[in-house]
Amino acid sequence: QVQLVESGGGSVQPGDSLRLSCVASGRVLSSSAMGWFRQAPGKEREFVACIRWGVRNTYYGNSVKGRFTISRDTDTVYLQMNSLKPEDTAVYYCARARGGYSELASEYDLWGQGTQVTVSS
Repeated sequence: QVQLVESGGGSVQPGDSLRLSCVASGRVLSSSAMGWFRQAPGKEREFVACIRWGVRNTYYGNSVKGRFTISRDTDTVYLQMNSLKPEDTAVYYCARARGGYSELASEYDLWGQGTQVTVSS
């Protein structure tokens, strides 16, 4: 069964770091791009980062630029999150893009179950 499984979420204090992982099974990673999104209660799903699989070009949402880093190895996509802020609190999802780089959730066709990140003092 083709699926994405996220892990690494948790509760941290402002300024702390977390690394999220998204392990892919099956032929998931034949996609040309993978992304991370997040959704806070009462808000729309927000683009966080995207990596183009072959060339490893990376793209980031404005709210996380300079603090988050997306990377990948053979079957896993990572999101390193530094200098976390309370406004980063959300459920984080990894997803497979239908095509190349996109910031639109509608352009992603396979999603993980999500992992909760809570940033609070």
